[in-house]
Amino acid sequence: MELQKVNDSKTIKQHNTITSGRYDFTACQLDILFMILACINEKDDVSKVYTIRVQDIELITGRKWNYQQVSEATESLLGRVYEIQMPQGLRQLVLFSYVQYIEGSGGFDVKINSDARPYFFELKNNFTVMQLKSVLTCTSKHAKRLYSLACQWRVAGGHIFDIGELKEMLGLKDPKGKIPEQYSEITMFRKQVLEIAKKQINENTDITFDYQLIKRGRAFTQIKIFAGVSVPKQLIIDFSVDIEIQRKIASIKAVGIADGTAELWAKKYWKEFVDEKNIMLEDIKKGRKEIKDFPAYLVGVFKKKGYEI
Repeated sequence: MELQKVNDSKTIKQHNTITSGRYDFTACQLDILFMILACINEKDDVSKVYTIRVQDIELITGRKWNYQQVSEATESLLGRVYEIQMPQGLRQLVLFSYVQYIEGSGGFDVKINSDARPYFFELKNNFTVMQLKSVLTCTSKHAKRLYSLACQWRVAGGHIFDIGELKEMLGLKDPKGKIPEQYSEITMFRKQVLEIAKKQINENTDITFDYQLIKRGRAFTQIKIFAGVSVPKQLIIDFSVDIEIQRKIASIKAVGIADGTAELWAKKYWKEFVDEKNIMLEDIKKGRKEIKDFPAYLVGVFKKKGYEI
C-alpha cells in the first residue's frame, strides 16, 4: 500500500496502550510507526503488508532521509521490545514481524506481528487521535512521544504523571534498574527533554503544550502536562455558511471530532454536545470516570443515545 497523497490535516489513531507504553524508539522509528498507522484500515486482512515510502515522509516533513538511516532504524526496530503493563503482569512483545526492502522503489514492506495486532486494530474507545503532519514535523523523539501523550489528555486539559513513570514511558529510566537513568538531574531533564519538546510542539503542531514540575518535600516527584488546542494564526471564514454554525463546528472539532461529524452535530445536536461534554468533564474532574480518549468516548455516548454520527 502506498500513501499517494497525505494532506496536512490527516489524522491517525493510536491505541492508548501504545501511546502510554514503555519503549525507547528513535525519532526515525517513531516516524515509521506513525506512517504505518496512517496506512491502516480497520477492515485490513490479517495478512496485510504495509508499504512505507521514504518519499512520503520527506514530502510531509521537508526533511531528507538516507538509505543507511532507514535501514538501521528498521533493523533495530525489529529487535525493540515493547512493554505493556497488564492486570496479570508485564507483557513484552515486538510490534513487527519483518521488514522487506523493495529494490529501486525507495520504500519497504512491513508486516505487523500477529500478537501486536490487537493494539493496531481493536481500538474500541481506547485510542488517541493525532495529526500526522504534527507528529512527523517534531524532530525530537521525546517531543513526538510527549505530543502523543498530550493529545491523549488534551480534552481534560492535561494530566499528572509521576516523573519516574513518565521517564519509563520515554525510555529514560529502566524500571528494573539495570540501566543507568538518563537525565537523573531534574535540571537536565527539563533542559534536554521538556523544554525542547515544549518548543517543538508549540511551534509545529495543532496543540499547545506546557508543564509544571511538582515538589513533594525538597524533591520534584511529579509533572503536570497541560495540553490545549492551538489557535490558528488566521481564521478563515466561509461567508456562504452561517458564522455561528462555523463557530460551533470549530468548537466540536477542537475536542477531536472528525469534520463531517462536527458539522452534523453543530447543526442538529449542539445542545446535546455541550451537555454531554460538560457531564464528562465533570466526571473526569471529580474522579468518577477515567476517560482516556475523550472524542472516542463521546462518539460512543452519542451512538448509544441514537444520535447520528
